[in-house]
Amino acid sequence: MKTERLALASGFAPASRQDWHKLVDGVLKGAPFEKLIGRTYDDLRIEPIYLRAKDIALVDGRAPAAPWQIMQRIDHPDAVTANRQALHDLENGATGLTLVFAGANCSRGFGLDQTAGAVAKALKDVHLDAGIGIELQIGTDGRKTAIHVAEYVKSVGFDPAVCDIRFGLDPLGACALSGRSPYTWEEIARAVASTIKGLVTLGFKGPFAASDGRIVHDAGGSEVQELAFVLACGVAYLHAMEAARIPLDQARSMIYARLTADADQFLTMAKFRALRLLWARIESACGVAPRPLFIAADTSWRMLTRRDPYVNMLRATLATFSAGIAGANAITVLPHTLALGLPDSFARRVARNTQLLLLEESNLAKVSDPAAGAGGIEALTTELCDAAWRSFQETENAGGIFAALQQGTLQAKITATRTARGANLAKRSDPLTGVSEFANLGEGAAAVLSVRPMALPLSFDQKFVFDPLPPIRLAEPFESLRDKSDAILKLLGARPRVFLANLGTPTDFTARATFAKSFFEAGGIEAIDGAGFADPAELALAFTGSGAELACLCSSDKIYAECAEISAHALQQVGARHIYLAGLPSLSEPAFRRAGICSFIHVSCDALATLNAAYNRIQNPKVSG
Repeated sequence: MKTERLALASGFAPASRQDWHKLVDGVLKGAPFEKLIGRTYDDLRIEPIYLRAKDIALVDGRAPAAPWQIMQRIDHPDAVTANRQALHDLENGATGLTLVFAGANCSRGFGLDQTAGAVAKALKDVHLDAGIGIELQIGTDGRKTAIHVAEYVKSVGFDPAVCDIRFGLDPLGACALSGRSPYTWEEIARAVASTIKGLVTLGFKGPFAASDGRIVHDAGGSEVQELAFVLACGVAYLHAMEAARIPLDQARSMIYARLTADADQFLTMAKFRALRLLWARIESACGVAPRPLFIAADTSWRMLTRRDPYVNMLRATLATFSAGIAGANAITVLPHTLALGLPDSFARRVARNTQLLLLEESNLAKVSDPAAGAGGIEALTTELCDAAWRSFQETENAGGIFAALQQGTLQAKITATRTARGANLAKRSDPLTGVSEFANLGEGAAAVLSVRPMALPLSFDQKFVFDPLPPIRLAEPFESLRDKSDAILKLLGARPRVFLANLGTPTDFTARATFAKSFFEAGGIEAIDGAGFADPAELALAFTGSGAELACLCSSDKIYAECAEISAHALQQVGARHIYLAGLPSLSEPAFRRAGICSFIHVSCDALATLNAAYNRIQNPKVSG
């Protein structure tokens, strides 16, 4: 290996795992090595040390040195405005358009009308025969929308064979998202195959059916669950086309996948690589020589925040980087303000330029599968493949994806993962910068267009109803607390406040005061930071002048032992409604509680529960500790 040759040339032998362990043991000082091992939500191990994998082949994906398609969402409800945006995007670096229609899977409340007129207006003057990638994101009535697009192409005289259109037929995704279906799977399969055959007859090359993992990701699912869902939907569409007498070698080119890219760089890279390997395994099982699957990526909806939305730019950059170097064929970056409303021109430009910078300035596409051989990425890829294949087989044994949705087994697994994720978010062990960590209570509002999200009517003519997989955003529980804070500010002229009762010198209290400030302000409770106090009377006077109803003692364990009880007594005497202590409960807890200290905040406590309880105390003085 090159690294070994360099090491030997410099006079050093290549480091072994044992060498690394010795260095780590010196830092751990007797603590178990297992302490450093992380776990994903699929219970896959994240080791602290990986050595370079040997004899690893590149994962066959995007063509060597070929850039991915820079896709831009076109989701404005007014088709004329949408067309203006589309032409501007194409003139300024986008190489493809993602046409999002109202009611589509993952439309986020906006989208074009699913009519022939809207299609014609939105695509006016777009040269579909000039290599521009078009992806349709369509919903339950997607068959009609796909036909409208096909008819428009023919009407303006473009050759369908040279148009790069992914039609996005995905009734299984629509069923999973909504939890409803008016048809049996057999009826759905016949309709999908019939539509595809009709589009092929018109001369379109596809792909036509989308196997969309975003449904699972948005619902809080794991990487393995997302991969297994994509495989199961893809195989279901293959079966549908096989039943319609479409040869498998032709049918497999009619299917493409959508995956979500998020800010977890290594898991995103491993997930995209794993899907290619898994799909190649399916193709081999079908008796056809594997060819690279077309994979379109969307940056994650669930990671977007309404608070401090500019941090979403950083999240999107990480997600785009990860999907790009893992071989995604097309990437759509969700604008950083999408959780607030329909993005304006600035947010759209940032979404577009995120990709342009990575492609043109960083040259990410110049190296094929740069993660190949990296010990950690290779190990994660293999583990994801193994676990996702087992999960996919379970779905197939249940009768396929539609049957699994009817039985609720898939939804139950995703719900369990979402619940575990929520518990970690509540404890802030899965931090959200700008929301659960380092909240900015004085941030200004980001601009969005004044277009209201659409509420589409529900159809009640459903033969099958099962548990849906509705999308979530991870930041929502903390954002709801910030909304309460904003409402109180608007009503009373001031936010809820907590007085940080810092005891001793800055050396004693700074670390815990910093933690407490971030803790409370994540819930919209303004932290009033006091100087260090030694005199309980001065502490009580400062609390009275702060206008706060809550107080939190902040200092070292040594100072707590000396001053916590008398300080709590002093705060109680001047009306502190609830007294917290920043730190773990200790052997002194009974005495502290007798002195009036009601709650302890620390890195492993449930921050959401604590903050919600704080609002209850502020609004209802009778609520006790």
